[in-house]
Amino acid sequence: MAITLSGDQALPGPPLSSRLTPPQVWGIVLLAPYLLVFLAFVVYPVGYGLWLARAPSNYVALYNDPIFARAAVNTLIFLVIGINIKMLIALFLSGFFAVQRPWIKWLSVIFILPWAVPSIPTILSVRFMLNPEWGMVNHLIFSLTGDDGPNWLNDPTVALSMAIAVHIWKSLPFWTLILITGRLAISHDLFEAAEVDGASWWQKFRYITWPSMQTLYVTCTLLSMIWTLGDFNSVYLLTGGGPADLTHVLSTLGIRYLRLDQLSLAMASIVCAMPFVLPLVYFMMKRLSR
Repeated sequence: MAITLSGDQALPGPPLSSRLTPPQVWGIVLLAPYLLVFLAFVVYPVGYGLWLARAPSNYVALYNDPIFARAAVNTLIFLVIGINIKMLIALFLSGFFAVQRPWIKWLSVIFILPWAVPSIPTILSVRFMLNPEWGMVNHLIFSLTGDDGPNWLNDPTVALSMAIAVHIWKSLPFWTLILITGRLAISHDLFEAAEVDGASWWQKFRYITWPSMQTLYVTCTLLSMIWTLGDFNSVYLLTGGGPADLTHVLSTLGIRYLRLDQLSLAMASIVCAMPFVLPLVYFMMKRLSR
């Protein structure tokens, strides 16, 4: 702010540093590195990707590419089937692991291993197990029946089903842990009162557990949908998008275009996932703001 004396004469106000308190100065100093990292690794890549995908001809080419249509359908199947099965299993497993038993602790350690171990070795291990010639699964089938096992990843439907199963197996422990915390937050007095009244386990779940966990369950489902849209590992490491590029999802389709030196199409295919992501983000933030 300038201090006016008379006419056009004015004195400059005090410098910005003198108008800021020490906590405000330290706040700016500590916030600056985060802003630089955010601009360099979030704003710039997203803006550059949108700039590469700006041409309408990119979306015309995607529309005319049958692989893109198949990838969009696969993404919807992956979301609808994979997430609902995963969250339902996590909901009921959270009740199993919430039981106070000594052996539950040791079992939970084994259960959490798929999520704790990095994706590359675990998913590649599954891929090697499903190998039709020397994989462990077909070797076990041959030992028990004398027949050769199927080529698991050569059929698009079976391959996509296996990718969904791997995604569920890999991320199930995390969501189970989240829902366990929701169960443990429910007052035990409610269950004791229901026990006295002779309520069955289903009535306890329907009238006590589910109403108490409904908001957490829906929020976790929305967040899981957002993360699953970006799940690159489950499909690409297991099937590579094959056979014949028929198991691609939107998160892996961009890699296919990059391998074909079609950078603009790769960015456009990622932009096409935004109509899926933005409504989910909106509904999740709306629920969290209640």
